[in-house]
Amino acid sequence: MQKNAAVILSAGAGKRMHQSMPKQYLSLCGKPVIAWTIEVFQQSPDIDEIVLVTGPDQVMKCREEIVKRYGLTKVSRIVPGGEERGDSVLCGLHALSDDISCVLIHDGARPLVSQEVIVRAAEAAALYGAAAVAVPARDTVKIVDEQEMVVSTPDRRTLRMMQTPQAFSYPLILAAYEKVFADGVTVTDDAMAAEYAGARVKIVEGDVRNIKITVPQDLLLAELLIKEWKRT
Repeated sequence: MQKNAAVILSAGAGKRMHQSMPKQYLSLCGKPVIAWTIEVFQQSPDIDEIVLVTGPDQVMKCREEIVKRYGLTKVSRIVPGGEERGDSVLCGLHALSDDISCVLIHDGARPLVSQEVIVRAAEAAALYGAAAVAVPARDTVKIVDEQEMVVSTPDRRTLRMMQTPQAFSYPLILAAYEKVFADGVTVTDDAMAAEYAGARVKIVEGDVRNIKITVPQDLLLAELLIKEWKRT
């Protein structure tokens, strides 16, 4: 029987929010952002285990003020992350139970991920081994040189804006990240790690509402989206 896990990344400082605390602990409609995020995976029948990766000085805060307070019983471990995102992912992967088949890696600052997106990612990973959630690019994209002069304009139909979760066979993504670190390669998302290790990544339909809270305006938008969701 396949067991799915989620690794939720909550170790970032979120400096672009210009707040005294990391963005994942900011209040969103009366509850910390990270609590909203974990709750979606807590409520998913497709997720059996959650590992939360946080800052080394935030482990106790997450355990007492997030996991216990909001009854997030699927969180099996809270582990400190590393200096970069990839370091934190590897810490989370190493903390998973041995019997996990598929792992979904998700940004803690994406609290509006839907159950439908989680299902699509998990099913695609089970079928293809590696899958990533994305939406089509809605704007024209330009490639520029060091002087900010346009070099080319790629066909927008071939471009996708990446989101999370990104989902993988657990052995595949663990081996991929270990290869990335052994070779000293820098990757900007989990799909890139899988690609570097030779895997083909299936793109599955995301959701434009699955925003990542990065700047103050994103928090305002997330509040509006949650209020709209509560009215439906």
